[in-house]
Amino acid sequence: MTASEFSALLVLATATSFTPGPNTTLSTALAANGGLPRALRFIAAVPVGWGLLFTLCAAGVGSLVVAVPALRWAILLGGTVYLLWLARRLWGSRSLSSVDSSRLNVGFWQGVGLQFLNIKAWMLALSIVAGWIAGQADAQQRFVAVLPVLLAFAFFSNLSYALVGSLLRHWLAGPVVHGQPTGARLLVFNRGMALALVLTAAWMLLGGAGLNGGAA
Repeated sequence: MTASEFSALLVLATATSFTPGPNTTLSTALAANGGLPRALRFIAAVPVGWGLLFTLCAAGVGSLVVAVPALRWAILLGGTVYLLWLARRLWGSRSLSSVDSSRLNVGFWQGVGLQFLNIKAWMLALSIVAGWIAGQADAQQRFVAVLPVLLAFAFFSNLSYALVGSLLRHWLAGPVVHGQPTGARLLVFNRGMALALVLTAAWMLLGGAGLNGGAA
């Protein structure tokens, strides 16, 4: 892989990893509501799920997503419904303890599974495979070189968002009235995160519909 090819990969990885999306939104919300340790399970799950998805695409399995409309729609609708469900759980949450224990419970395996419900993640993985790996004489070596880069970006981008959420955690619990935190700020924050998830779901749905329309 040439230096220019690797530089282009870094630019793409930065643009796709650090812009807001379902993973970064959930990382922020989990850390703000439950603390950074609570969010680490999901943060660790993102690169694991993405790595598995990318490996499947590199092996050729991902092409089925493009070739089979029913499979694309299953991924698209499954991801949309899950994000909307999470948004509903977040919308009325104003207590750190209640969110941590019941409302926003996204663990390691849920985080891994979420990567497979994101149609844009499939398209991105297929794009990277097509642009940097497929058809190259050193395809295996390229895969070995590209995968750790993508995993690192997936981990550190979500960790960065989670750190912001954890720093806001105690401030969001306020203001304090009669010695007790009201959670008013947390309610506004969680509703903002819920709206971000709804917009992400809509973006996925519209983008996926465009992909299906273009394939037809």
